[in-house]
Amino acid sequence: MKIHEYQGKEILKKYNVPVPRGQVAFTVDEAVKAAEKIGGSVWVVKAQIHAGGRGKGGGVKLAQSLEEVRERAAEILGMRLITHQTGPEGRIVRRLLIEQGMNIAREMYVGITLDRTNSQNVVMASTEGGVEIEKVAAETPEKILKEAVDPIVGLTQFQARKLCFGLGLTGDAFKNAVKFFLALYKAYEATDASLAEINPLVITQEGHVLALDAKINFDDNALERHPDYAEMRDLEEEDPLEVEASASNLNYIKLDGNVGCMVNGAGLAMATMDIIKLAGGMPANFLDVGGGANATTVEAGFRIILKDPSVKAVLINIFGGIVRCDRVATGVVEAAKNVDVQIPIVIRLAGTNADLAADILNNSGLKFLVAGTLKEAAEKVTSAIAA
Repeated sequence: MKIHEYQGKEILKKYNVPVPRGQVAFTVDEAVKAAEKIGGSVWVVKAQIHAGGRGKGGGVKLAQSLEEVRERAAEILGMRLITHQTGPEGRIVRRLLIEQGMNIAREMYVGITLDRTNSQNVVMASTEGGVEIEKVAAETPEKILKEAVDPIVGLTQFQARKLCFGLGLTGDAFKNAVKFFLALYKAYEATDASLAEINPLVITQEGHVLALDAKINFDDNALERHPDYAEMRDLEEEDPLEVEASASNLNYIKLDGNVGCMVNGAGLAMATMDIIKLAGGMPANFLDVGGGANATTVEAGFRIILKDPSVKAVLINIFGGIVRCDRVATGVVEAAKNVDVQIPIVIRLAGTNADLAADILNNSGLKFLVAGTLKEAAEKVTSAIAA
C-alpha cells in the first residue's frame, strides 16, 4: 500500500527521522495558513500524488512570499500532473504539502527494501540524489552503495558509518547521517514497510541531515497489525477497478493488453499471462479469484474485467483443487447470465470433476469456447479476437 509524502514524513518523525517542518493543505487558503504557521521567508509547495518525478512535471515550486504561496498553490492544486510514473493520463492533484525552505548543501539518496535474492533487507545509498535512482543503477551502478542487513541483528552502527564514509561525509554531517540511517531502518522495520526511499536526502549548510522527500510503501499482508496506517489509503490515487476488486477480496492489476484473465492462484495467473503472450495475445489484467472460486467471486471478476473497454475476449483458467470444477462451471454460467457478456469467453477447467464441468458449459446454452489444455485455451482466445 502506498501513502503520500506528508503521511510518510509524519510516520518518520515518530521514529526520530529528521524531516522539514511542513503541513498538508487541501485548499489554497489552507496552503497560505500552513505557510504562516511554518514561518520563515521561503516555502516549497509540493503536489501530493502517488508518483515520482513531480518536480519535472511542474508539481513542486518555490515561494518567497505568502502571496507567492497562494499563487503556486492555485497553480498546482487541481492540475493534471503528468510524470514518467503516472503515464500520459496523469493524476489530478487534490492535496499539497507546504514545507519550509532548506539551505541545501548536498543532495543524496537512501533507500531500504527487501533483496529477495539474498532474503535480506538492503540499505542503498548514493551521492546521486534528486535524480531517478533507476537511471543511476543502469548507467553508473558503482555509485550505489549497498549494505545487506542481518534480520536478527538489524542495521549496525558499523554499517551506517561505512555508508557515510562511502558518501564522503565528514564532521557533523557524518554524525547526523549515521543517526539518520539507524532511525530510518528502525522505522522501516517497525512499520512493516516494503519500501522506504528518501530522494533526496539533504545535507544543509549547517550540517543537518533531513528527508526532503519520503516514499513509504507498506506490506499489505501486515496491515492488520497497523490499522492506523490502513486508514491512510487514498483510494482516489488508485485504479478504480483495483479498488473495486479489493472490496470483493479479488487480486486485480490492470495491464495494457486486450485479453481479460480470470484465474485462481497467482502462479497459475502468471503462467496464463505468459502463454497468452506466446500465442500472440496481450493480457489485459491479472485477476486472481482465489482458491475458493464460486458464483459470487466469478461474477464480481466478470464485472471488473468487462469494465475495461480494452478487453476484447476473456480467458478463464481454473484449477479445481480446493474447489470442484463442476461448481466453478455452474458459477461461470450463472455469472455470464447475470452480467450479459457480449465478447468471446474461453474456459479451461482442470482438476476435480473437470469432465462434468465441461458438460455443464457445453449444455448451458451460452456461447462458451471450451478448451482442454492451457495452450489450446490461449490459441482460442487470440483467434477469437482476430476473427
